[in-house]
Order: sequence, then structure tokens, then C-alpha cells
Amino acid sequence: MQTITCGSWTGRLGKMLAPRELEALLWVAQGLTTKEIARQMAVTPGTVANRIEAALFKLEAGRRIEAVTKAMRQQIISPLCIVLASLIAMHSTFNDNDPMRRDRRAPERRTAQVRILRRAESLELHA
Repeated sequence: MQTITCGSWTGRLGKMLAPRELEALLWVAQGLTTKEIARQMAVTPGTVANRIEAALFKLEAGRRIEAVTKAMRQQIISPLCIVLASLIAMHSTFNDNDPMRRDRRAPERRTAQVRILRRAESLELHA
């Protein structure tokens, strides 16, 4: 079976993904952004976005990290380093400060800031 190697990841051809989709997914697993992947693949960022979107659709994933973990489970891609694999698999558990995960932040924090502001404004009006 033919394989593609990108950085410290290896992907197997003939398992659901087209070669360029697999290459883009391997660079995603490596941690590169869309623009960085475009430079590596010598294509435009829009083409890379389309390739990644197609891979997400085929793997039935909503996010890039989910696509990487599903591809690992289906043995489409595999890391050359086991520590790196466990780090990526546990990324969402360890990294709570990720700006892409703002949807999971508790709404109480915003409410408390608004209350403090309103209280300060009301004190200014009475003074």
C-alpha cells in the first residue's frame, strides 16, 4: 500500500481520502494553518480550504482536530511519534484557553462584568 509522509505523520492512500486531501489532513495533524499548508503544497489557501473541507465531509467531522482523530482511529493516518499522537488526541482536554473554543466558556463571566459596569454607572449618576 502506498503512503504519504508529511512532517512527522504518515498517511495511507486508498482509504477513503484523495491524495491531496490526505496530504492536507496530514499537514493539519502537523499543526499548520491554512496559509502554511498552502505554502507547503504550492497551491492557494482557497484550494487548501476546499481540500480540508472535503476531508472533513468524508470523515463526517465538524472540526479539524476531530477529523485528525477520526482518521487516526480508522488507521488512515498515523504519527511517527506516539507522544505527539496522545498530545493531539488530548488537546481539547488540556487546552481550555484556546480562542477557537469560546462557545464553551461559561456565560456567567460576561454577566458579572455587565453587572459591575451597571453598578459603577449607577454610582456615577447618584454622585
